[in-house]
Amino acid sequence: MTSLLIIAVLVLLGIAIWQLTKIFHLTQLGAATGDENTEVANDKDNNVNGYLMFAFVGFIYIFTIYSLIKWGHLVLGTPASEHGAQYDTLMSISMWLIFTVQTITQFLLHFFSFKYRGSKDRKAYYLADNDKLEFIWTIIPVIVLTVLILYGLYAWNDIMFVDDEKEEALYVEVYAKQFGWEVRYPGEDGELGKANVRYIKGVNTMGVDMSDPNAQDDITATELHLPKGRKVVFQFRSQDVLHSAYFPHFRAQMNVVPGMVTQFAFTPILTTEEMRDDTDIVTKVSNINSIRSKKSAELIAKGESALDPYEFDYLLLCNKICGASHYNMQMKVVVDEEADFNTWLEDKKTLGATVKGTEEEAKEEVEVLEVLPPAPMDTIVETEEMIIIDSTKVEEVVAKH
Repeated sequence: MTSLLIIAVLVLLGIAIWQLTKIFHLTQLGAATGDENTEVANDKDNNVNGYLMFAFVGFIYIFTIYSLIKWGHLVLGTPASEHGAQYDTLMSISMWLIFTVQTITQFLLHFFSFKYRGSKDRKAYYLADNDKLEFIWTIIPVIVLTVLILYGLYAWNDIMFVDDEKEEALYVEVYAKQFGWEVRYPGEDGELGKANVRYIKGVNTMGVDMSDPNAQDDITATELHLPKGRKVVFQFRSQDVLHSAYFPHFRAQMNVVPGMVTQFAFTPILTTEEMRDDTDIVTKVSNINSIRSKKSAELIAKGESALDPYEFDYLLLCNKICGASHYNMQMKVVVDEEADFNTWLEDKKTLGATVKGTEEEAKEEVEVLEVLPPAPMDTIVETEEMIIIDSTKVEEVVAKH
């Protein structure tokens, strides 16, 4: 309600300003002297606007240079995936083309606006068309865009193509829900079991079909570990709304759509420890900790706890505005050497064993409730307490399982 009131006030304020502007404009019409007419631009108006156009193009260039100096260090730096270098090359080509064309065209646009500004002594020359010019400014963009699109398609096919006969790819399911991520790895059979949101129950939070034999040895986790140098094929599912799985340092992003499985693949080439030693990352971490140190000093002065030092980690982020806590929807990603990854995975309990253990635990708790001795009848208070305790246990078991 407050938001609607604020919007209404802003709209009314805008209307009021617009009406005041019209009134001011009408009051100025009678103040014109001689041959002056405020509705027609004179040489003075044209000169002012011509110089303003030239000044504006200078502002564009100055601000562009300032932005590169001020925020240029915020780029991601070294790519951590095999295709990352190719992706960065394509991005660099696109940005340099845009920068070059923008610099030239903006200069010509504002220069000609200044040079050929209106003058009472100048007569405009009308040119209906020029086939040669039309051909030039049509064919050049066509050629450039064709090259970029073909290069982009080649890069995309090279990234997404997986030859299961030549490379032993690791298939991993990434499951999105408001507002977090879960992952599922295949077990010894190397295949992920079927899944559907209808099967979500208890510890089976990803909706895995436990009747599927391939699902029994699947392994679930809340932290994504990847083996260095091995192709990983990600299969994405969403429980609720549209999300977007974004791996910034791996130059990878894929929409996560409810009701369907989307897929993306890449090969990690730098472990987490190796990335932490990267020069760009060391500089970024140092800058972040410098900011956190200043903030910690302010917090300590207020009697609050200081911030912990920042340490670099790969992250999986959501790049779609999916709700109130979208900003906090992230998961830690760890890239290990192959041996360390296998050790980490072997220590995990299979989903089948987890579900079975939970069912047995629930069954034992129910059996305990069934063999509880009858409550003494001589004290009503004790009987009521026993009933309350027993019903609470039953509710806890039902809620847990």
